[in-house]
Amino acid sequence: MKLINNNDPMGLAIKDFFETGHSQPLLIHSSMFDDDVMPVPNLFRSEAKMPLIEKEALKLCKGRILDVGAGAGCHSLALQQKGLDVTAIDISPNAVDVMRRRGITHTYCADFYTDGFGDNFDTILMLMNGIGIAGSLNQLPNLLKRCQELLTKDGYILADSSDLRYIYENENGVLDWDDANGYYGEVDFQMQYGTCKGPEFNWLYIDFETLTLVAQSVGMKVEKIATGNHYDYLARIQMI
Repeated sequence: MKLINNNDPMGLAIKDFFETGHSQPLLIHSSMFDDDVMPVPNLFRSEAKMPLIEKEALKLCKGRILDVGAGAGCHSLALQQKGLDVTAIDISPNAVDVMRRRGITHTYCADFYTDGFGDNFDTILMLMNGIGIAGSLNQLPNLLKRCQELLTKDGYILADSSDLRYIYENENGVLDWDDANGYYGEVDFQMQYGTCKGPEFNWLYIDFETLTLVAQSVGMKVEKIATGNHYDYLARIQMI
């Protein structure tokens, strides 16, 4: 069954590219930055074309895997092709429909916080700044606690994020940011595909040191696995 949700700009872009090999620009609006464009073909990339951080994350996936915010399913498909047990979830009905049509066996159109899609996962995968679904620094503990509910005792989260500090540093390398405005990694976004505009949403980019402190506050530890080329990193988060 092909689903259409006109309040689902990313899903519509994924659907168009999957069905036709082409798509309109997927625009990213923010009150904090100039408009940007997300390259839709990149959502279908093979493992060979993934950045080092993502390749390292896939190598570390073990047991039952939950791919959160799976999009077009590039990570889930790569894992499934290796014979691994992966469950892919996304809130976009069109994206989930495309993942099913691409052959990903276990897919759910689901809210990570509230819906049922299984538990006792050994790995929770949150790539492409996937941990950002926390929305804000204050909500990050809730995300980590939800992960704890879904993980096995020895399971872990594999997540990448970016430190946006570089945007606000002055010429002396000092952070030029007023803490009264909140944490500098909290960003508002809105996606647009053609005439379809999605709802505004908040996203979190978190520096490694702050992630470590927040994780410790809920009984978890963080290990930096790899560092990317643009202030990004891969972290493994698990119970202490």
